[in-house]
Amino acid sequence: TLLHGPRRRPPPPSAMAKTRSAAPPRPSAAATSTAAATARISFRSRKIVKTPPSKPPAAAALPPPAPPAPVLPALSAPGELAAALRHLAAADPLLSEVIASTDAPAFTSTPSLPAFHSLARSILYQQLATSAAAAIYARFLALLPSAADGAVSPAAVLALAAADLRAIGVSGRKAAYLHDLAARFAAGDLSESSVAAMGEDALLAQLTRVKGIGEWTVHMFMIFSLHRPDVLPSGDLGVRKGVQELYKLKALPKPEEMAALCERWRPYRSVGAWYMWRLLESKGAAAKKAKKGNASS
Repeated sequence: TLLHGPRRRPPPPSAMAKTRSAAPPRPSAAATSTAAATARISFRSRKIVKTPPSKPPAAAALPPPAPPAPVLPALSAPGELAAALRHLAAADPLLSEVIASTDAPAFTSTPSLPAFHSLARSILYQQLATSAAAAIYARFLALLPSAADGAVSPAAVLALAAADLRAIGVSGRKAAYLHDLAARFAAGDLSESSVAAMGEDALLAQLTRVKGIGEWTVHMFMIFSLHRPDVLPSGDLGVRKGVQELYKLKALPKPEEMAALCERWRPYRSVGAWYMWRLLESKGAAAKKAKKGNASS
């Protein structure tokens, strides 16, 4: 017995029970099969139903466009110029002083030229000294057959070749401008009656589509040919300088600032602009007079 060493005692029954309880229990076969079935992804075929595209909501009815502004009576109409001067003198005390010290403008009761003739003349006069433009304009009239009323017709201008116009001093570009203007009148896009009936905004949009006719040309045409009372040539340098002088502004007003500055002149801004040209002229004349007096003293 001593040769084999001391015998080890078997653990007590309570220790063996604790050891067995600590090991995790093995799942049964039934539980294993249930878990495998649960892990599978079930799939059921579904019928795909195509939904027809929904109709877009009906557009709300748009309000009818506003009617065009009525064309105001021309400044050449009886009593209109006097009404304009009364309004401007009452609305603007500073302008009232200019009106009192300046001769009133004159707008003839009968238009001097039809619309097409006047616009063609404006194209010929662009960017030229008055004397040079007048000479070219006289040669231009001599090329055309004399009409009963002396007016230039679109058909007569279209009959002139570009070479004919260049021979009298008209540039190739201006010749193209004249032909484009004549073509639009001949096609009916423009006419004497439509020009007279259109308001300022519509007329500006139509005429500036003609090659060579810009905003300034249209403004001058509306004031001096059509005698429209409420045209503000906001891009004209002379009018802008006149407004600067009238209101003693430090900086020359920008074209986009002119509408607010001259708002009180409505609906006779054409007459207000005319007085701005006269104000600038009188300032220049006074400066020349003062300079001459200083030189002689």
